[in-house]
Amino acid sequence: MTTFDVEPLTPNIGAEIHNLDLSQALSDSVMNELEHALLDWKVLFFRDQNISIEDQKRVARWFGELEVHPTAVPGAEHAELIRIAEDDQRRAHNDLWHSDVTFRHSPPLGSILCGRVIPPVGGDTLFADMYAAYEGLDEKIKAKIDDAKAVHVWPDAWVNMAMKSQNLDQDEFWRRYPNPAHPVVRKHPQTGRRSLFVNTAFTRHIVGMEKSESDALLAFLYNQATIPEYQCRFRWRKNSVAFWDNRCTQHYAAADFYPQKRVVERITISGDKPV
Repeated sequence: MTTFDVEPLTPNIGAEIHNLDLSQALSDSVMNELEHALLDWKVLFFRDQNISIEDQKRVARWFGELEVHPTAVPGAEHAELIRIAEDDQRRAHNDLWHSDVTFRHSPPLGSILCGRVIPPVGGDTLFADMYAAYEGLDEKIKAKIDDAKAVHVWPDAWVNMAMKSQNLDQDEFWRRYPNPAHPVVRKHPQTGRRSLFVNTAFTRHIVGMEKSESDALLAFLYNQATIPEYQCRFRWRKNSVAFWDNRCTQHYAAADFYPQKRVVERITISGDKPV
């Protein structure tokens, strides 16, 4: 029996969930329905959710262990929480298509993001369906990438932050956190569907391929996320919540709200090694 209403934003990706209060303790049956909706629509949106950080954590924990961002200060209160505060275009650093922290050997399952301070207009987040991005490729391209792997790298600034916060020297850091090679085409662990798993933020080259060929192919694959038919766009309001599946989506935070301020808070769920 359906306990909430699902309103699709597009035919393939994105749905608003109505008549569900995330501040309340939800039964396993409701959470199972929510998981099915996430798998169907890849990203879910909730309005008017007056939730605390603990509420945000509670919902996320149903799906798995909470992740601490590698640049977080060890032992900090709510170390699992990432607070993203942007007030001008120079500080808006998520205005590129990406999946979160794919430089980890086991990138996140997904994230729950809550809007705390929202500009009156602007600051929308766009999401791309990477199943559709893969399925839209011709068969020759699919044959070239189906068994390929690509290296995902740490951003230089984050390396320095992580070394400082964890008190590591460079050699120890790279022993603990070597850059991984992930499949270019990832099979979702729950749906079994294939999705394109490269992104402009963290993917750098395809293993075993000449640099010029790799660069050209990756540029073509990156562009798949920018196709409007594969996307939905969410206009934030205060206390809106977005919950996305990081395994089969990418997202882009529009940096068009200067000089207004945008503050969002994110809890991330640990994932598994891409196959």
